[in-house]
Amino acid sequence: MVTLKRIDIVYQKLKELDRGIGVSASDIADSLGLSRANVSSDLNRLCDEGKAVKVGTKPVLFRYVEEISNTREETSLDKFLEKNPSLFSAVEQAKAAILYPPNGMHILILGETGVGKSMFAELIHKYAIEMNRMDENSPFIVFNCADYANNPQLLVSQLFGSKKGAYTGADYDKVGLIEKADGGILFLDEVHRLSPEGQEMFFTFMDKGIFRRLGETDLERKSNVLIISATTENPDSILLKTFTRRIPMIIRLPSLRERSIDERFNLICQFIREESNKLGRQIIVSVNSMKAFLSYNCPNNIGQLKTDIQLACAKAYADFVSNKKEEIKINSIDLPQYIRDGLYMETEHRQLWNKFLEINKRYYVFDKNEENILFEKDSSKDNIYEMIDSRMHELKSMGLTGEELDKEMEKDINDYFEKYFRKVNKIIDVSDIENVVGIEIVQTVEEIIKFAEKRLKKELSKELYCGMAVHIYNAVERIKRNRKIVNPQLNRIRTEHSEEFNTALDCLKIIERVLDVSMPIDEAGFLAMLFAYDGRVVKEQEKKDVKVIVIAHGTATASSMVETANNLLGTKYAIGINAPLDEKPQQVISRLKAYLKNAGIKSDILFLVDMGSLTTFGEEIEKEFGIRTKTIPLVSTLHVIEATRKAMMGYSLEEVYDETLNVNTFLEIERQADLDKEMKGKISIVTVCTTGEGSAVAVKNILDKHLKYDSNIFEIVPINLVGTESIHTRLRNIERENKILCIVSSFKIDTSIPQYGLHEVLSLEAIKPIQRLIDIENTYLKMGDTLENQLKNISSKSVLQDIRKFIGAIEGELNTKINTNALIGIALHVACMIDRLKGGGSVDEFVDREKYISESRELYRIVKKSCEILNKKYDINISDDEICYIMTFFNYKTILK
Repeated sequence: MVTLKRIDIVYQKLKELDRGIGVSASDIADSLGLSRANVSSDLNRLCDEGKAVKVGTKPVLFRYVEEISNTREETSLDKFLEKNPSLFSAVEQAKAAILYPPNGMHILILGETGVGKSMFAELIHKYAIEMNRMDENSPFIVFNCADYANNPQLLVSQLFGSKKGAYTGADYDKVGLIEKADGGILFLDEVHRLSPEGQEMFFTFMDKGIFRRLGETDLERKSNVLIISATTENPDSILLKTFTRRIPMIIRLPSLRERSIDERFNLICQFIREESNKLGRQIIVSVNSMKAFLSYNCPNNIGQLKTDIQLACAKAYADFVSNKKEEIKINSIDLPQYIRDGLYMETEHRQLWNKFLEINKRYYVFDKNEENILFEKDSSKDNIYEMIDSRMHELKSMGLTGEELDKEMEKDINDYFEKYFRKVNKIIDVSDIENVVGIEIVQTVEEIIKFAEKRLKKELSKELYCGMAVHIYNAVERIKRNRKIVNPQLNRIRTEHSEEFNTALDCLKIIERVLDVSMPIDEAGFLAMLFAYDGRVVKEQEKKDVKVIVIAHGTATASSMVETANNLLGTKYAIGINAPLDEKPQQVISRLKAYLKNAGIKSDILFLVDMGSLTTFGEEIEKEFGIRTKTIPLVSTLHVIEATRKAMMGYSLEEVYDETLNVNTFLEIERQADLDKEMKGKISIVTVCTTGEGSAVAVKNILDKHLKYDSNIFEIVPINLVGTESIHTRLRNIERENKILCIVSSFKIDTSIPQYGLHEVLSLEAIKPIQRLIDIENTYLKMGDTLENQLKNISSKSVLQDIRKFIGAIEGELNTKINTNALIGIALHVACMIDRLKGGGSVDEFVDREKYISESRELYRIVKKSCEILNKKYDINISDDEICYIMTFFNYKTILK
């Protein structure tokens, strides 16, 4: 005998007592002899499960909902719910309302402006069709009551229709929306704006299903219409109380701020894909832009979010078609300030990092052809197919063919699989793999693992499980995009790993059967390599671990950065060692050595330090402990996060070092975006007069006549100083948009901006020095374009800003100015030198270096001192040979006194 649970008994009693008007919790409790509280709890659970619905407010009644077979295909509401789980109750209520016999329940949707009430109503209509409760061609008619709120007669006419002559202007019989919606849904938005006259007629229709056109008295009409109404108003208002008595199903949609970060992320992706589809092109969005969209204050909810994304896409497209950008790309610098403010919302900080931990992957690509996948740009390192495509192209461009090409590809493929397992296994936990690749891929892998273990007679690892899931996912997506899968080492793999290869061939059949895709034989080679390498990497992993140790001056600087990084990554991997300012370096390194000995650390170490003698600790540790180290100075929390993440993923010391250094590039690009914004305006020469604006204009005319400049870049701005307004206020206002090159004024102004007297312009004495300032600006602008195609390892625009400071520092020490030709030479030389050193290039020996330095000792001191700016900024070491080459640009033939 089966014993029913209490909730099942309550459900049966609800079915028994419900006669179409609803049953109270008290009635069921009295009938069953149970406590009202327990029955009320069970009834609410039944509502959550879609087996019952609430009716009214005081008293709350419950109605029974027929059970629906679970064999149906997934509906549009089910698909919607997958990415919007916070709307579970709303979706279940909507389903219950549609399925309620005989013709469904009228619905009132409550929610703030922009939460998606009209969209949800359309989904309900689609669901009604899918469940065969409405005909496929059933109407869905939308009417906004606010549009006619000031003309009640016309509003009623629109809804119910009108008889000829019913009012002035009614020249013919008119069919209303209620008749047009027969057999379907009428959606009334802002229903609280319905007039009293309209309310009376509307309630009659809802109660009895009958209505009259405006002006009719003797004819009653019928229409089978499901009413879905929506409002932003408080449901306790006087008007809405009359609605809630007649509309049993009240659904509240949550605001955007009440929804999870994942749901908002899904909405953002959906909206950007929609724009990509409209434009027929990829849209590239920076990580910072995604963070801003995720976190900014969006008071008008989903409607505003969608509009803001559309505007950002439209601006990016405008920049693309006007050739300002080579791609449709959205950067955070391009977003309005109120959206960019989202980058500083600390409450979402942790969730954002968990979503966007790939610091060096700066862009996400939304493709018009992809419905479900968000691709990251530059992801070739983690994809064997992309690696092969890129490497084959590279090797062929180098002229390699035949055996040479095969040998290189063999090495690259072997290297890839040696590192593959631990990388994937660190990134993805087995329990979460389904969320990444989907249930079908997981089921396929489980079947493959079971088959392969039996065929190969060995137990396969969890690493293989994760690795194969990600690999097959990439393979299937590549095939869907009609991109070839090529394995240049297929024959070698077949002969060297024959057992694994034959197993892989049978596994291809499993993939084809379960996923319904046609797999090329080349893929068997990759699967065979996965089988062959399973188990190898685990044994080698300990030897390749990299410890991340942060050492920084201050009582808690290092430990704070490490704590932040470890918390964000959910680990305790990074190690922090504080170096108080009153502690000598010898004491700090002694503590470091003691820690390494006590912890028994023998693995490679990446040291992240701030400055000074701490940068030399790595060399000493290498000598004493015989372990490999690398050191990165000027550490930040971002460096610690990236180094820790890459070390946890099993990257080698060199890889962790290189990837962490890339953070400098990332930060520099972000900084450069701000610099670019600052330089958007023109460069201004300001003329100031106190004797009337005409005098300032006259000075402007003299400058226009004698100066040579590009009016697209430079402008002369005449201002007249009158009243009590400060000249500094006027100058600051100009500087908000433009850079001020120099000032011409009849009086001295306290500013660092170069300035010339009015008499110097009138006598033309100032023309030559002003022209020189213009020429220097032109020189840097042109060099930026030239260097853009020359430099490989650094940003041309950014490095020119630093070179400018470098040259300025030397000029200041020498109390001289170099001419334009020398300026071009030194700027190009220094830029290429920095690029070469960043790329690990060699340095040419300077002939008679020591003699040259001894003959120009002061110049050597000045240049070497100024080089420290570049050394620290770009983490390079400018040698004495390089300093001598730079010194040659500052000889007295090229300097203007």
